[in-house]
Amino acid sequence: MIGSCTGYAFELRDRAVLLLLSRLGLRASEVAQLKLLDIDWQNGSMIVCGKGRRQESLPLPQEVGNAILLYLKRGRPSLKVPAVFASVLAPFRPLTRAAVTQIVRSALSRAGINAPINGAHVLRHSAATSMLRQGAPMAGIGAVLRHRSPITTAQYAKVDFGLLSEIAQPWPEVPSC
Repeated sequence: MIGSCTGYAFELRDRAVLLLLSRLGLRASEVAQLKLLDIDWQNGSMIVCGKGRRQESLPLPQEVGNAILLYLKRGRPSLKVPAVFASVLAPFRPLTRAAVTQIVRSALSRAGINAPINGAHVLRHSAATSMLRQGAPMAGIGAVLRHRSPITTAQYAKVDFGLLSEIAQPWPEVPSC
C-alpha cells in the first residue's frame, strides 16, 4: 500500500501519512492534528495529542521521519498554520481527520487491497499485529498505541495462528495436526 504512493502529485504527503499510521498506529485525528513543533528532530521523537487530550511522546522511526522531512521540503504548500499536513489543492488548509481517512481509502484501492475496515483505523490494527509478529510484548504494543487497558490492546494485536502453528512444538507423544 505504501508502495502505491508513487507517480502522482500527492505521493510525498500520502506516503508520510501512511507511514505514521502504519508504523506508529496513530489515529486519523492524531495525524491531522500533528503540528510542526510536535516533532523533535534532534531527539527523534514526537508529541501526539491523543484521546482525552493526553499528550504523549513517541519515538519517531527513521523511515517515518525521512518521509515527513521530504514532504516538508518538497511537497507541503506554503501555509501560515502550524499543521504538518495540508491539502494539495487550493485553497490550502490543514488536513482533517476525514481527509486522512480518504488518503488511506485511496491507497488501499490503488494497491488492490480489500480490507474489512477501509479507513485509517485498519492501519492501527495492522501496526499492532506487526509489532506482535516482531516479538514486541503486549505491554509495549499498548504503550505505543497509548491504550490504558491491556484488554483494548488485545483487541488490536491479533495472533497469526498460521505463523504460530509453524513455530509451535508438538506436544510429546501426540501426533501433530
